[in-house]
Amino acid sequence: MRDKRKGFSLIELLIVVAIILIIAAIAIPNLLRSRMASNESAAVAAMRTLNTSSMTFFITYGSYPSGLASLGPAATPSSSAADLIDSVLAQDPAMKSGYVFTYTAVGSPATSYTIVAAPITPGVSGQRGFFTNQTGVIRGDISGSATSNSTPLS
Repeated sequence: MRDKRKGFSLIELLIVVAIILIIAAIAIPNLLRSRMASNESAAVAAMRTLNTSSMTFFITYGSYPSGLASLGPAATPSSSAADLIDSVLAQDPAMKSGYVFTYTAVGSPATSYTIVAAPITPGVSGQRGFFTNQTGVIRGDISGSATSNSTPLS
């Protein structure tokens, strides 16, 4: 007489594991591409915020900030801490959403500026680099390092 045990055979379990691995192999690259696209969108949004804050600083104090820290939080806003951006971006250089933001003031007092955003780990945290200056035009480059000659974003 046969022993009536309930459960799954080793073959059945291996087939289930193989199906799960196939699904994961399809889903993981899509997840990584989505994450890179999200990081790039966040970097562009941060560049817009920095442009707007720099323009506000210029209108208020008559020159552009000397660094990102000058735009940062303060109990009483002044030209050394204008309280226009959060503490994450108010660092020189700032790191946010897989990107490093480098602000460079030109002149003393600053008559112009450049902001460059580069992926911390190219190909993982983001693919494109971004550039902007006092014109407010954000430019991107697939190589990871954008300049004033890069293609403007639409």
